[in-house]
Amino acid sequence: MLFGLAGLAEIGGGWLVWQWLRVGRPWPLGLLGALVLVTYGVIPTFQASPHFGRVYAAYGGMFIILSLLWGRVFDGFRPDRWDLIGAAVCLVGVAVIFFGPRGP
Repeated sequence: MLFGLAGLAEIGGGWLVWQWLRVGRPWPLGLLGALVLVTYGVIPTFQASPHFGRVYAAYGGMFIILSLLWGRVFDGFRPDRWDLIGAAVCLVGVAVIFFGPRGP
């Protein structure tokens, strides 16, 4: 759940900044995007795992999947089979990183 919230904050904040700088929307949208991006930086710290690198590596795979979903919903981007295969590979990677057995 935290990965989902972090992903929405990162992608949503980036999208708002993109709208301001690339699409010419008003600057308050960019400011809102910056605030959402700061929130994104805080959310993953609530993960139970004490390992920063592992949490962010696993989150990276989720970010890819969420980016494709965001593009589909908000930009009308339609992922092709290679996008979906790549997202599935990332999801497997997330599971291996986060749930793989660890030694003593």
